[in-house]
Amino acid sequence: MAALFDQYRSTYNRTVDDSISFSGLKHDFFLEAKVEPLARLIAERGLAAHPAGVRALDVGCGVGALHPYVRPLFSNLDGCDISAESVARAREENPWVAYKDYRGPALPYPDGAFDLAFAVCVAHHVPPEQWAGFFAEMRRVVRPGGAVCVIEHNPFNPLTRLAVLRCPFDEDAVLISRHKAGRLLTAAGLREIEGRHFLLLPFANAMARRAEGWFSRLPLGAQYVCSGRV
Repeated sequence: MAALFDQYRSTYNRTVDDSISFSGLKHDFFLEAKVEPLARLIAERGLAAHPAGVRALDVGCGVGALHPYVRPLFSNLDGCDISAESVARAREENPWVAYKDYRGPALPYPDGAFDLAFAVCVAHHVPPEQWAGFFAEMRRVVRPGGAVCVIEHNPFNPLTRLAVLRCPFDEDAVLISRHKAGRLLTAAGLREIEGRHFLLLPFANAMARRAEGWFSRLPLGAQYVCSGRV
């Protein structure tokens, strides 16, 4: 898997754009759409109450494409990925983030080092037999009272399935439902499991976001966020 993503160091964004071109939207739209769910999570879990702010870890950060959008949410952000080439590009483009490449399965951080660990469209690249260990590692590096969060593709959305089918580095992806993600978080020792779907409507305006909120409990949106408290 590391070798696969090493190949896309320079072409990652263009490859994603090609896979979703049928939607008429660019990758940037989907990156921006993840800011609100993460901000909501931080607020609802009370993670920003500490005077030092929120220290977060992006597990499977890739080339760091999301990081310019989420910078206002965190006082400190770390990112790690098994693709050394992707991390090298991320480090060049986001010098304010502390990056590490690693071979796994253990994350290269001590116990309880972060307020929040999140993984964005990463779990579907992890072989299913390794899901339990992946979620357990995310929990390990988060302090008591902190949170673990995954943002994933909704396998029940047909357009999501089309985008995955068209994406060359998703060839071996195994999509994971929100309920399955919640069960894995619970099995890893997380509590207060919460999940919402989003990206039901391809618009960035406030009305579209409000309408999405009405249906967020139903498996309709293209992606979902699922989190639990340590």
